[in-house]
Amino acid sequence: MLFSAAPQTLKAPISPYMPETRTTFSRQSRFKFREPSQYHVVLHNDDVTTMEFVVMVLMTIFHKSRPEAFALMMKIHREGSGIAGTYYMDIAKTKAQKTKTLARQNGFPLEVTIQEVI
Repeated sequence: MLFSAAPQTLKAPISPYMPETRTTFSRQSRFKFREPSQYHVVLHNDDVTTMEFVVMVLMTIFHKSRPEAFALMMKIHREGSGIAGTYYMDIAKTKAQKTKTLARQNGFPLEVTIQEVI
């Protein structure tokens, strides 16, 4: 009965200070909820960032296995960019920022962007 679409009538507790009231609730909502948008975290190739560093980033921040990280690093190297992962906006921004911070701390100009999934 909890999930029925029919309106339910609830009785308020009887109190000497408040007359008996009835409240009707409807389970139907006029609001439509949408699934939040997802975003790709994209790593871009450059001439300075080492392949070993990109593999390390993919393994530590994006939780890829060594073979997955190596294959993705080679794709980024050959094609110029590659999708490291797809996440909701907050997670995508956090992973992109962590990647940029780690790259700058190690002296690499690795470029990371996020793109909305269409």
